[in-house]
Amino acid sequence: MARKTIKVDYMARVEGEGALKVVVRDGKVQSAALSIFEPPRFFEALLRGRAFSEAPDITARICGICPVAYQMSAVHAMENALGVAVDGPLRDLRRLLYCGEWIESHGLHVYMLHAPDFLGYDSAIHMAKDHGDVVRRGLDLKKVGNEILTAVGGREIHPINVKVGGFYKVPRRRDLQHLAERLKGARDAALETVRWVAGFDIPDRERDYTFVALRHPDEYPFNEGRIVSNRGLDIAAAEYDAHFQEIHVRHSTALQSRMRADGSAYLVGPLARYSLNFDRLSPLARQAAREAGLGSTCRNPYQSIVVRAVETLYACDEALRIIESYREPDAPAVPVEPRAATGYAATGHGATEAPRGLLYHRYRLEADGSIADALIVPPTSQNQASIEEDLASYVESFLDLPDEALQHRCEQTVRNYDPCISCATHFLRLDMDRE
Repeated sequence: MARKTIKVDYMARVEGEGALKVVVRDGKVQSAALSIFEPPRFFEALLRGRAFSEAPDITARICGICPVAYQMSAVHAMENALGVAVDGPLRDLRRLLYCGEWIESHGLHVYMLHAPDFLGYDSAIHMAKDHGDVVRRGLDLKKVGNEILTAVGGREIHPINVKVGGFYKVPRRRDLQHLAERLKGARDAALETVRWVAGFDIPDRERDYTFVALRHPDEYPFNEGRIVSNRGLDIAAAEYDAHFQEIHVRHSTALQSRMRADGSAYLVGPLARYSLNFDRLSPLARQAAREAGLGSTCRNPYQSIVVRAVETLYACDEALRIIESYREPDAPAVPVEPRAATGYAATGHGATEAPRGLLYHRYRLEADGSIADALIVPPTSQNQASIEEDLASYVESFLDLPDEALQHRCEQTVRNYDPCISCATHFLRLDMDRE
């Protein structure tokens, strides 16, 4: 019996460390396991005993690429626990901050991490030798996103201006005007990005996913909305635990999320968001999506790069809309205090849309406002089971490829998800077991 093992000790262009083992017997994939072997970082335990006001700054350190998502999920959960509502210009600024994160994160993924797969390069550095103008466009697009983070959040990595109830300081209207001109150029670049990636040689593969994402009555979702699915789910964030569960699998140090009712996998992220909220995109983004060959639903994970480009275009459009209508609020934040005088303890829930998908936070507070318990469910743990199912489903159709090309296709399949395992820059060891 012949046996082959293909190993990739450090796979670039994803974030984190792990291993993938695919077992093939008689031309059939017997199993596909995505093993995450990084040690846990214990952020949930680190939060216990800390003041509710510290959660945004602590959770932001979970990720250097999408810290805003962690901050926003934390502040929404805390405000939910304390009965606080934030609206008007402060709410608009939160959406603007999220626009910046989507632009910089999607720009990084599309140009630096994923495009090399479709164009046959080992890295964006190699790609830049032949496509310098394209790479510069991607870097400039990411820079505009970072400028928004700096203007609203105080700095581009781990913003320091976010607090429960609003911000420590709000930008003046004139401070945002220079961003408007930059964003007009970024919007043009994002439109060109959609057209560029739509021309890639994309494998024709689809799966009937259970899509899960936020849906808002009026907006493409960033911070707020109900958790919905294409199977009829429609719940508030406070009901998350009743419908989803995290389980431990032996081959991974990371938990995997499943539907509680039947233990099935589900998909969060750009494909789910787009398919459940196509009608909430701006007219320009909808038009660009249709011109790129996308329908109102997308079930091909290899087209996720196109959907991310469409979302980048939307984020530029939305950021411009917010800046043009922005009026400075009377105060940078609304008052927020724990209810210690009444001996009040509470549990708060928050869900927002990180670039990679739905991010859920739950906090139980003591009467003095200290955190008694915390639960954080990131997008990648929710998608891990779907990644394994994609590999099991698609590898069989690629088995006629040489081992090196098959290895590349497996890596590309994982990168469709832009997995953020621990915000490192290497991820995968691939064992390809054939008999």
